Amino acid sequence: DVGEVYSRLLDHRPVIQGEIRYFVKEFEEKRGLRELRVLENLKNTIFETNERVLPKCEQAMQDNLSETFKRLQAANAMMHRLQEREYEARKLQADKVMAREEKCIADCEEFMKEQQNKRAEVDEEHRKAMERLKEQYSEMEKELAKYVSF
Repeated sequence: DVGEVYSRLLDHRPVIQGEIRYFVKEFEEKRGLRELRVLENLKNTIFETNERVLPKCEQAMQDNLSETFKRLQAANAMMHRLQEREYEARKLQADKVMAREEKCIADCEEFMKEQQNKRAEVDEEHRKAMERLKEQYSEMEKELAKYVSF
């Protein structure tokens, strides 16, 4: 009797095991169907994606990429022409600058030659003037020497 009282009052294993079996059974049945539905929907979505969406995307991508590639080639060609024009313009500008610089150097050399010639002329005039003055002073000394003898 004591064992029976003990098992009824204190031993809850049979009740707990029954509850666990009920819970597991309910969980597996409900979840199993739900999981099966989710997997079926996922399979359908993947199939539809592979059969319909992916080819459309690939075609759209090919069309757009080819169009984009053509545009990029055209833009590249335009940029190349612009760079060539800019290079030619810079080269022309550099040639003009070099021509101006050479002209300026030539003008400067010509100016320096003119200045040398003018300096030589002025030096020659100065030398002649000095000689005339020397002659004049020499004559004046001679004349003065005539008057000193008195």
